[in-house]
Amino acid sequence: MVRTNPHSISTEQYRTIRTNILFSMPADDMKTILFTSPSKEEGKSTTCSNMAVVFAESGKRVLMIDADMRRPTLHHTFHMSNKSGLSNLLLGKGRLSDTIKMSGVKNLDLLLCGQIPGNPAELLQSAEMDILLKDLREMYDLILIDSPPLLAVADSKILANKCDGSVLVVNTGKTEKASVVKARDALVTAKAFVLGVVLNNFDLAKNHLYYQNYGS
Repeated sequence: MVRTNPHSISTEQYRTIRTNILFSMPADDMKTILFTSPSKEEGKSTTCSNMAVVFAESGKRVLMIDADMRRPTLHHTFHMSNKSGLSNLLLGKGRLSDTIKMSGVKNLDLLLCGQIPGNPAELLQSAEMDILLKDLREMYDLILIDSPPLLAVADSKILANKCDGSVLVVNTGKTEKASVVKARDALVTAKAFVLGVVLNNFDLAKNHLYYQNYGS
C-alpha cells in the first residue's frame, strides 16, 4: 500500500503508527520490534511490511525479517525466491552478507524465512539467533520482525522475549476479545515490552471524506 498508493488514507495511518511507535520507545537504543497477532489472518505481515517501508522512508536503515518459519509470506510480498533466509543462517548454512536481500526500496533490506525447518521454535530459541540479532543491531537502525500468531505456537513468545518491543495486530470486528486478552497475557508472560496495538481493518467510513479532503 505504501509503495503503490503513497497518498492514500491507509498510508497516512501507517505513518501515524510510525510516529506513535517512536513516541512509545523509551530509549534510543531500542532497535528490534516484533509484529505479531493473536490468531492467523489478522494482517500482521501486511502491517509489518508497510511499517518497514514507512520507517525506511524516514531515513532509517531498516531490516525486515520473516521469522514466521511456518507460513512465511515476505517473499511473496516482494516477489522473491525463498530458497535462503533466516532458517539457513540459524542452521549454519550460508553467509549473512549473501542472505540479506535488497528490497527495491531505499534504506530497506530483507531477511526472508528461507527453507521451512522442522524445528522453528528451537531455532529461534538458540544461541545462534541471539548472535544473529546482536550482529544485525550493529548493521541497522531498526529491525522489524514478522512472527507467527501468539496463540498458535511458541515462536512469537520466544521472539518477544528477545526483542526490544512488540506490537500486537488485531483484526477489528473479527478477533474475539478473549483472544486479545490471552495474547496480551502471553506477551506479559514472555516479559515483552508491549509498544501498543494496531486495530486493523477499522472502519473509517464516517470520517473518510474529511480525511480525504484534508490530505488533498
